[in-house]
Amino acid sequence: MHQTMPTAGRAGEFVRLNPITGQAASTARAMTASDAEQAADTASAAFASWSDTGPGARRQLLLKAADALAAKRQRFVELMQAETGASADWANFNVTLGASMIAEAAALTTQVKGEVIPSDKPGCHAMSVRQPVGVCLGIAPWNAPIILGVRAIVTALACGNTVVLKASEKCPAVHGLIVDCLQEAGLPEGVVNIVTNAPQDAEQVVNALIDHPAVRRINFTGSTGVGKAIARRAAEHLKPVLLELGGKAPLLVLDDADLDEAVAAAAFGAFFNQGQICMSTERIIVVDAVADAFVQRFRTKAAALAAGDPQQGAFALGAVVGIETAQKVQALVSDAVSKGARLVAGGSAHGVFVPATVVDRVEAGMRLYGEESFGPIVAVIRARDEDHAVELANDSDYGLSASVFTGDAARGLRIARRLQSGICHINGPTVHDEAQMPFGGVKGSGYGRFGGQAGIAEFTELRWITIETQPGRYPL
Repeated sequence: MHQTMPTAGRAGEFVRLNPITGQAASTARAMTASDAEQAADTASAAFASWSDTGPGARRQLLLKAADALAAKRQRFVELMQAETGASADWANFNVTLGASMIAEAAALTTQVKGEVIPSDKPGCHAMSVRQPVGVCLGIAPWNAPIILGVRAIVTALACGNTVVLKASEKCPAVHGLIVDCLQEAGLPEGVVNIVTNAPQDAEQVVNALIDHPAVRRINFTGSTGVGKAIARRAAEHLKPVLLELGGKAPLLVLDDADLDEAVAAAAFGAFFNQGQICMSTERIIVVDAVADAFVQRFRTKAAALAAGDPQQGAFALGAVVGIETAQKVQALVSDAVSKGARLVAGGSAHGVFVPATVVDRVEAGMRLYGEESFGPIVAVIRARDEDHAVELANDSDYGLSASVFTGDAARGLRIARRLQSGICHINGPTVHDEAQMPFGGVKGSGYGRFGGQAGIAEFTELRWITIETQPGRYPL
C-alpha cells in the first residue's frame, strides 16, 4: 500500500503539505524519469496477457475494484481533505462518482464491438474490429482527484489496455489509493501502475513517459498551457492524445428564466469546490431585462455562503488549493473594479479561505472577462438580448461546459446548438457529470471524449480485416 503518513527529509520521497495547516499531509516516492520508464516497461510486459483476458473476467475485476473504492470512502475523504483542503461533501461526491465510473467501465468490456461491412469485391468478407492499443498513459489533476484519477485509467483497462497513472503532485496519496483499490480487486501484476514525482521533476517524468515506445495513447486533464505542451510532445511520435483542459463556462439567463432556479444553479456551479472544477460557472451572462433582479437575488445567495475550514464547521466553501489561488482571485477583482466593474459579494480572503465573490458589469478588456480563474469568483456580464448573450458566451478561448436558463425548452435547445461548447445544459448547472456521458470540450478546452462509447473509441484501434472466400482474380 502507498504510504500516507508524513516522513520529512527521507531520500527519494517528497512531502505534500496540507493547504490549510501547512503540516505534512502525505509523503510519496519521488520517482525519476528512469523510474517512469520502468513503470511503462512493466505495463508493456503485462499487456499481452491482459489484452487476451476475456471481457467477462475484466468486468468482474473492475466491479470488485468499484466495491473496494466505495469501501474506502472514509479514507478517501480524509486524504482529500488533508491534501487538497476539500470539503467532505465534495470528497464524498468524488467517491460516489468514482465508483460509478469504474462500474460503467466494467459494463463497457462487452461493448468493444466491430461490424461486418459489405464489400464490392466478390467473395470478400470485410469487417471492422476494435482492439486494445497497448500501454495508455493517464495524467490526472488534483481538483477532483478520485473522479479524474479513475477516469484517466478505467476505460483503457476495460478495453484491454494496461495503464500508467501519472499522479498529481498535490494529491499523491489519493491517486495511490485508487491504484491500491484496483490491485486489491485482483488485477494482475503490471496491469495498472502509478508514477509519483516531486513537483520539480514533473516535466522530465512526463516527457519520459510520452517518449516511451510502449505508450500508445495519452490522456491529460489540466490546464490548457500544459495540454498544448503534451500535445506537441506526443505529435513528435504521432501518438493520439485525449485532452480535457481549461474552461470559462457561461450560464445564460434569458428574460423568461425562473430566476430562483437560475440563482441556485449559478451558485452551485460557481462556488462548489471553491470554483475549482473545469466546468465551474465562470461567467453569468444575463439579459438586461432581468439583470438587476437576478443580481440582487444572487448577491444575497453568495453572501450567505461562508468560507472556512471544513473540518472545523459546516462551511459551504472550504479552502482553495493554495495561497496563489487566493492571490489570483484578489488580482482579478482589483483589475475589474479598476476598469469599472462592481464588486457585489465577497472579495476579501483570509489565507486560503476565499469567500464567494461576485463581480457585476464585467466587460471585455478586464482580465476576469476571458481569463480562467479556477477559484470562487464569477463574472456577471450583461447582454442586450438573446443574440447578444450567445455572442458573449462564444467570445471565449474555451468551450467545455455551458448552461441556458429559459422558460421555453425549445428556445433553450436552439440556443444550445449555437453555443460553442462540448457540453450544454438547459435549465441546469454547468457542473454536471455522469460516467456514461461523452465528456469533453472544443477550442481551448481540448479535444476527444471520455465516457461511454466515446471512451471506447479513444482507447482502441479501429482495424479493417478481410477474408477472401473465392480464388482471386488479378490483372497481373
